[in-house]
Amino acid sequence: MSDTHTVVLVEGVSDKSAIEALAERHGRNLAAEGISVVAMGGATNIGTYVGRFGPAGRGLRLAGLCDVGEEGDFRRSLERAGLGCDLGRSDLEALGFFVCVADLEDELIRALGTAAVERVVAAEGELSSFRTLQKQPAWRGSPTHDQLRRFMGSGGGRKIRYSGLLVAALDLDRVPRPLDLLLAHLSTSRTR
Repeated sequence: MSDTHTVVLVEGVSDKSAIEALAERHGRNLAAEGISVVAMGGATNIGTYVGRFGPAGRGLRLAGLCDVGEEGDFRRSLERAGLGCDLGRSDLEALGFFVCVADLEDELIRALGTAAVERVVAAEGELSSFRTLQKQPAWRGSPTHDQLRRFMGSGGGRKIRYSGLLVAALDLDRVPRPLDLLLAHLSTSRTR
């Protein structure tokens, strides 16, 4: 990280994988640009990482991506670090922190559409597993979108594996807003 000037703080490895896959699709190598994407192992760790890399730590430029349910954790930690007060969503975005509604998987499924996501699942040889989930009493009759979100969140490492695959399947004109804005924000770091 000695050449790093920007650190992107994300909740987990699936977020990191999606951001790196999207950057690669745009022909970018974030590490070569001095940008490090750091999976924090959960949003509640944001304070530690802002302290380590932000103004009181290494003084690096910060950015990030979080789920809507963790927006408060991010906001409070950025405020404690002196990066603003009473931060609203637009303030977070001005700082380079973007919020997924409800989470990254939700954003990607919505951007691709359920039929395209099912094709990705089929290509991975897991369509029968997904169909089994759809037949479970708790999920029977639920919208396919919700079933796919649950499917992505179940099974060891499925979120991590599918985040990059879903980004690879995206039409670059339909990139979810938080990912698109984050990557655009990181482009401005190249000119600073």
